[in-house]
Amino acid sequence: MALHKDLPPLLALRAFEAVARHLSFIKAANELSVTQSALSHHVQKLEQHLGKPLFIRRTRAIDLTVDGQHYYNEIRPALDAIATATRHQKAVPGPSLLRVGLLASFATLWLAPRLAEFLNRYPHIQVELLPAIQLANVAGAEVDLAIRYGKGDWPDVHATRLMTETLSPVCSPAFKAGQSHDSPLLMATSHRPFEWTDWSQHYQVDLERHPRVMLHDYNIVVEASVAGQGIAMGRHRLIQRKLRDGSLVEAFDWPHYHSEIGYWLITPHSLPSEAAACFIQWLQETCADA
Repeated sequence: MALHKDLPPLLALRAFEAVARHLSFIKAANELSVTQSALSHHVQKLEQHLGKPLFIRRTRAIDLTVDGQHYYNEIRPALDAIATATRHQKAVPGPSLLRVGLLASFATLWLAPRLAEFLNRYPHIQVELLPAIQLANVAGAEVDLAIRYGKGDWPDVHATRLMTETLSPVCSPAFKAGQSHDSPLLMATSHRPFEWTDWSQHYQVDLERHPRVMLHDYNIVVEASVAGQGIAMGRHRLIQRKLRDGSLVEAFDWPHYHSEIGYWLITPHSLPSEAAACFIQWLQETCADA
């Protein structure tokens, strides 16, 4: 027997099920995101198809007729079975890939210990961290977004400051006990030496007599300082654990330096993807809490 001869209009059937379940045209219309008049039209179409009323319409309420209640009891399991079968057949969406360009030091010392919170909140988003010294090409879609350290003065990018940094020279306890007037300054080649320049100008300190040791990345700067190889400019948001456990100490008894130097979110001028938007919101919330 051909099913299509007995099947009612499926939109009308869906409308009837919602109204019968809620016993309310208003609630059913809100659930299905249609107007009450459209919903009423679908129900009337089903009643015409069956040749009998399914609802008793009162001024302020509705009830199912005896036939309407029997019909609802019979079609509800069938609609549930259709919904279950459809749910089982739906393709599971693959993970969304989000590529983030950043310095390895920020990834290692700040972001990585916090990243599990984002992944727990958005398990469908796969985050790929791409450490690089050069500013990642966000506009060219090399990455979806980037996090940079500096003053936000990069050309041709959209930069939003996430948080400022607190700076002070640090070294190992042993190095501080035996340091001389010409102790080496440890610097990362991953950025211009604006930290030491701004700090020395602010405190009017002449650094010319200090030799400079240029290291590839700030992670190496930190480890070299812990090993007693010289004085590093301490980025306090990155070295908090080293300061707490005593492996790094303040090299001088001077106040910490605060300036516009900090961490910046670099985004394309176009609208971000859904994955990027989720990460940006989480990152801004996390930086605000920090």
